[in-house]
Amino acid sequence: MLVWLFEQLSNFYSGFNVFQYLTLRAILGVLTALAIGLWTGPAMIRALTRLKIGQYIREDGPQHQMKAGTPTMGGVMIILAISVSTLLWADLSNRFTWVALAVTLGFGLVGGLDDYIKLKKRRNLGLTARQKTAGLTVVGFAAAFFLFFTAQSPTDTTLYIPVLKGVHWEMGWLFVPWVYLVLIGTSNAVNLTDGLDGLAIMPTILVAGGLGIFAYASGNATIANYLGVPKVPGAGEMLVFCCAIIGAGLGFLWFNSYPAQVFMGDVGALALGAALAIVAIVVRQEIVLAIMGGVFVLETLSVILQVGYFKATGGKRIFRMAPLHHHYEKKGWPEPKVIVRFWIITVVLVMIGLATLKVR
Repeated sequence: MLVWLFEQLSNFYSGFNVFQYLTLRAILGVLTALAIGLWTGPAMIRALTRLKIGQYIREDGPQHQMKAGTPTMGGVMIILAISVSTLLWADLSNRFTWVALAVTLGFGLVGGLDDYIKLKKRRNLGLTARQKTAGLTVVGFAAAFFLFFTAQSPTDTTLYIPVLKGVHWEMGWLFVPWVYLVLIGTSNAVNLTDGLDGLAIMPTILVAGGLGIFAYASGNATIANYLGVPKVPGAGEMLVFCCAIIGAGLGFLWFNSYPAQVFMGDVGALALGAALAIVAIVVRQEIVLAIMGGVFVLETLSVILQVGYFKATGGKRIFRMAPLHHHYEKKGWPEPKVIVRFWIITVVLVMIGLATLKVR
């Protein structure tokens, strides 16, 4: 019934020529998602507080005990804003629109179950690693197989190397596990980064903006040919989806900025990571995603290196604490300084990623 309603609205809007402009719908997507976030935020925070859905703080980490009890699972607000805005302004006959929404909701559901178990058991650990991996694997492979079997040209399953013009690899069946790895890796990377107020959401907003530009270019044959980026018919609608992420992220940041009134939880972090990943996959810019999302990559690498070195040396550490943002906190950096500097790094990395549009 809900899908039918949004289809009717979409048909209504399409009757007006002005709504056929992708850029206008993208702008409306930002504004709609932002409005939904700002409108639902206070009620969401009150509800989470009333239900005592508060964050538990690690005792072995930096001194954040004052944050204990801050409402979490605010990612529900983000997912709601993204979904409604996308359904209102994106082309609902476009297969990419639906796979993007399905992946975001699927990963969000797994994250939501993880958050719920944490809260129910009153501890900082939710689903077991095996349970979480199983849930994400189902959603990840479902999306991978969908994209593989609905591919309309070899471009849809080819890995492109930025900067190096003409260097690409037609992946064939390997496209399926590749999509799975990109989805799992990105979602967990954003989740690891989500440790300080506003630290994960602003890089997500910035990367979504960068990917939105790639989506617009890839979906326009003339621009794609001029810039030498993969031409993917229909990928332009991912601009609307990216703009919905931007608007929802800004709405959430209003309440998540230091000192945070609400945390996104796994439900938000896993969903947002998967949302960025699916857009990068659709527009065939997975490597550019790694560049623009370099903060997420570094946070993940810091954990991998820390754990590996700890086991190999019998207890020695590379960083004072992992993920990386906690290392700088342990060094004495105030939390706002860590956050803003990571934001600045992301701005630079997104600009570098966008530069690959012409450096070919």
